[in-house]
Amino acid sequence: MLACANVAKTYETARGNVGAVKGIDLTIERGEFAAIIGRSGSGKSSLLAMIGGLSRPTYGTVSVEDTDIWALADDQLAQFRNRRMGFVFQFASLLPTLRIIDNVALPALLGQTRAVTDVYEAAAELLDQLGIGGYADAYPTEVSAGEQRRAVIARAFINNPIVLLADEPTSDLDQETEREIMDHFRAANRTRAMTLVMVTHNLSLAEKADRVLHIAEGRLVA
Repeated sequence: MLACANVAKTYETARGNVGAVKGIDLTIERGEFAAIIGRSGSGKSSLLAMIGGLSRPTYGTVSVEDTDIWALADDQLAQFRNRRMGFVFQFASLLPTLRIIDNVALPALLGQTRAVTDVYEAAAELLDQLGIGGYADAYPTEVSAGEQRRAVIARAFINNPIVLLADEPTSDLDQETEREIMDHFRAANRTRAMTLVMVTHNLSLAEKADRVLHIAEGRLVA
């Protein structure tokens, strides 16, 4: 379903080249929940960015459903990300000038494959499912961090992605909100057969995954 073959990422810095990811081979099956753990700077976020089509590998290939995503033209890759992948990052990254429901609807509106009324109905339903339907017309600055994170999850789900990528999705949340967010992730993973790849430093969260992958110094370790 998702495969990395000899994937590497090297960054050029003033102090010389830095190898963040060093020739990783990895296969994740459809519907699997994989957690990637490692120390800060180990390369886990760089790997996730390459899987998500956000950061081009220095070399190696990333395939999603047999599509070599880095062989796509830029516009094709953007379309693939929009329609097939969902993202939840460490910070909410909601657009402050848009209402919560507009933020959720935005990826589907950009995709231009569904009627606007259908998109907003789907966005409202997702917000209800995530327990924040009452904040649909609020702006991001008017809701809590936990409510913002639920809105981000709704936005990630709006196009029914086959892959959900999450990078430290609960790092700034209280324990109760963290548990609720993870319950939503697990439910989507099970009921939608959505492949979930999550980067985290939290071992208790990683234990909820089907498989835990350890990265150290840019390499997968046993």
